[in-house]
Amino acid sequence: MTPDAPRRRGRPSLRSADGAPAARDRILTAAREEFSARGYDKTSIRRIAQAAGVDPALVHHYFGTKDEIFAAAVDLSFALPAKELPAVLAEGTDGVGERVARFFLGVWEDPRTRGPVLAVLRSAVTHEAARDILRGFVTRNLLGRVAAGLRVPDPTLRAELAASHLIGVAMLRYVLELEPLASADPETIVGTLAPTLQRYLTDPEAVPASGA
Repeated sequence: MTPDAPRRRGRPSLRSADGAPAARDRILTAAREEFSARGYDKTSIRRIAQAAGVDPALVHHYFGTKDEIFAAAVDLSFALPAKELPAVLAEGTDGVGERVARFFLGVWEDPRTRGPVLAVLRSAVTHEAARDILRGFVTRNLLGRVAAGLRVPDPTLRAELAASHLIGVAMLRYVLELEPLASADPETIVGTLAPTLQRYLTDPEAVPASGA
């Protein structure tokens, strides 16, 4: 058997124990946890590596820069809720505000997606890449598609108005953890948000016509 070629400094071998797929998964898990707890600015490659139990060189080996591991840690998880959007639209206009509210709260309550979206929300204030991800998810991938599917005038403005309520609730409940909102039952929040979202998304008089 041909012996392995010598490793260069700073380039971990893919045949080493730390180069196994399990190490890459540990790095992604650690990155999600660190970004969600600390935000982008206070998270470092060294801290991620320490949490994952690997050398920082391995983090760079798999993911390159801090921006790249941030994107990898959060982007894939945002694909999970996108698959459920057809169900939000399937029943048409009636009750869409409630379905959107329940869908959005469900993303935060689901342990598969809560960490990544919390990381993005914490980081969006100071980091452009996080803002782009959050903007795309909320306005284009979620509310923009909902409004466009409902065939209402000014769907983009309607989506952004609805998003302002949803992001505000997420910030107060999950980031600032203000009581009593932080411990309120999700169904209570859904029931309170639903009428406002319904109005923004479907009421012809809720948004003045463009150019009026």
